[in-house]
Amino acid sequence: MSDIGRALGRDRSSIHYVVRCSGGIAPAMRRRSRHALTLVEREDISRGIVGDYSIRSIAERLGRAPSTISREVLRHGGRHGYRATLADVDAWDAALRPKVCLLGINTKLQRIVASRLGLDWSPEQVSGWLKTEFPDDESMRVSHETIYRSPFIQARGVLKKKLIGHLGPGASHAARAVCGPMSSPVGR
Repeated sequence: MSDIGRALGRDRSSIHYVVRCSGGIAPAMRRRSRHALTLVEREDISRGIVGDYSIRSIAERLGRAPSTISREVLRHGGRHGYRATLADVDAWDAALRPKVCLLGINTKLQRIVASRLGLDWSPEQVSGWLKTEFPDDESMRVSHETIYRSPFIQARGVLKKKLIGHLGPGASHAARAVCGPMSSPVGR
């Protein structure tokens, strides 16, 4: 803001006021990752499914890994329900950032994860146990990656250090890098 103020011969606070009143500085235009499937590729997948081609042959034609095509099809309706345009819109919407960290908003899940980690369970064990303990409750499931990468508990001091210690070296750095400060449930 100071640079803008100097260029216009105005005080920084007046520039800040104008920017704030007009809604701030517009974020950069969203762009698709070059690694993401395009609408054209999704249409090719759809045509391949209609033509009864295997996932491997569709993947080979597109120059993609079969696992990428398989996940895409399963994520968006399976072989019988896959629609390229809907899949593209869903993928675009799912790519919105920042994401809310699941363990940052579900206090019951936070307590359970923290208690299991306190018993020296690994994140993989906690995640597997949650799937068997709550098979019909999606809100009580969390992947081991999320446990490793999330500020899963709003603890302070010794308790926080003890729980992060159960995750192994580098876990506290990973949680801060991916999900921001311990006080914020929103990722970066």
